[in-house]
Amino acid sequence: MAKAQLEPRADREIFIVPLEVRPEHIDDNGHVNNVVYVGWLQDAGTAHWNARFDARTRARWSWVAVRHEIDYFRPLAPGAAGVKARTWVGEPRGPRFDRYVRIEDGDGRLCAQGVSEWVLVDAGTLRPHRVPPDMLPKFEA
Repeated sequence: MAKAQLEPRADREIFIVPLEVRPEHIDDNGHVNNVVYVGWLQDAGTAHWNARFDARTRARWSWVAVRHEIDYFRPLAPGAAGVKARTWVGEPRGPRFDRYVRIEDGDGRLCAQGVSEWVLVDAGTLRPHRVPPDMLPKFEA
């Protein structure tokens, strides 16, 4: 069964992160290894968070990834250029937030997509905390 492609929400900011395909990313099958994609999902979410919130807020709150799901559509080969991640967030559910990521090649073709479930935690105690209502507007279009 074909997996539906994730489409960004109209009410959310689409944050773009350029990605580099390095030689050490290539596995024995000649394309980017799946472990690298997991790192890219985390990197995209972290970059978006860091870009939208000041140091004081980032010192108070942290995020813990509790689940990643990735679908692969086409391989990224050695030397692939212009690769990017497009990421946006879903609806907060208590302390949880889904983050969506599309990995696209230099021609804009979907290579992989992922959904990560993140939990907001107090940076000092690492205890989960409900996503504050004033946090969501920073991720809106």
